[in-house]
Amino acid sequence: MTVKLEKIYEGKAKILYKTEKEDEIIQYFKDDATAFNNLKKDNIKGKGVLNNFISEYIMNEIAKHNIATHFIKRLSKNEQLVKKAKIIPLEIIIRNITAGSLAKRLGIDEGIEINNPIFEICYKEDKLSDPIINDDHAIKLLKVIDEAGLNHIKKLSFAINQILKEIFNKINIKLVDFKLEFGFDIDNNIILADEISPDSCRLWDKDSNEKLDKDRFRRDMGGLIDAYEEVARRLKININ
Repeated sequence: MTVKLEKIYEGKAKILYKTEKEDEIIQYFKDDATAFNNLKKDNIKGKGVLNNFISEYIMNEIAKHNIATHFIKRLSKNEQLVKKAKIIPLEIIIRNITAGSLAKRLGIDEGIEINNPIFEICYKEDKLSDPIINDDHAIKLLKVIDEAGLNHIKKLSFAINQILKEIFNKINIKLVDFKLEFGFDIDNNIILADEISPDSCRLWDKDSNEKLDKDRFRRDMGGLIDAYEEVARRLKININ
């Protein structure tokens, strides 16, 4: 039985706890919702449970394709047991359709399908509002990853994109874009970390373009829990 020990980190959406094993930690999914670098906040009952179950499902699907992740098993409705990882302070964004900050930054309409997915990097630093950077910034200036490591992350990210597109295509959902985080495990291998859920993906219904993701919170649309529940329902995930 896994023993939960002291809290080691609390972020915007999750809390991490030590366990009796040096290389395993507990990841707790909070009901907190944040946007715009924590400028907008709320607590939405049930969000953490839905993200936990959906992320569990997706991490297991990714693992079937021989991509290493930090996920070990779900412990409870809000908790997962995961491998301890030293997080690389880069937020990877894969974009298949124009939306959000990309559309705003470049002055283009949302909803334009991109022929080949776009790979973006943001430097994970709250006090700088997670600025977008390029490969040279990450490798030569910030020195948070070497060239081989970043190339490996790119390869993994595009492979994960294909897996996710297939998963969501089957349930009549467009994968617009999503973010990933990676870390080094205790053997210094790069593994997928954090979560993949409607909190970290833009998901649109194929027929109506209805948003089934955190944009419902960002844009004051309401119905966030209903949207997340719809994603879980289509994936045939039972959270009871």
